[in-house]
Amino acid sequence: MSPELEALRISLEVASAAMLLVVPIGLALAWWLARGPARGRAVVEALVLLPLVLPPVAIGVALLAVLGRNGLGLVSFVGTWRGAAVAAAVVALPVFVRVARAAIEEVDPRLEGMASVLGASPPRVALTVTLPLAERGLVAALVLGFARALGEFGATIVVAGAVRGETETLPIAIFQAFEERGSATALCALSAGLALALALASAWLAPRRAA
Repeated sequence: MSPELEALRISLEVASAAMLLVVPIGLALAWWLARGPARGRAVVEALVLLPLVLPPVAIGVALLAVLGRNGLGLVSFVGTWRGAAVAAAVVALPVFVRVARAAIEEVDPRLEGMASVLGASPPRVALTVTLPLAERGLVAALVLGFARALGEFGATIVVAGAVRGETETLPIAIFQAFEERGSATALCALSAGLALALALASAWLAPRRAA
């Protein structure tokens, strides 16, 4: 397998694993921010969005502190694809939450209210009314979160390093190729094409507002 395809394979695997972490946590946060009590919402929202404004390297250092020997002791995550997936999940979470929250807020609360009046429990309302109506926006959130996980570099290289065939994702491979050869045209073109496809998919999936 060529180095480009190997880096793509690792990126897809890492991003997929990251989204397995992001979706349940992100969906719960998006739901709470969209439908939960107002008290404390601003603080939670600020904490969720923090990875968007922090330098990715700082996120990587923080994750090392949490996962390392002086933290949770999960040293098996450091320097492996699992660590790369955790790093990618942290930076992708705010993107997913923002888009998913907007999708849930687009659902008319009156429809949920009518389902409740007819005897549906809150979980049933969520599963049969809110989530189906927000489906396109939630899938768009998944696609954008996946795209962000694919593009993660700073936190990933700090937590997982640049082990060829193990943690060398596309962004890391681009950096390595530029450092070694002064050019990474093929890798950049592959990354740009993938990012464009995901951006187009997300734009197509975004809910259409009535004129």
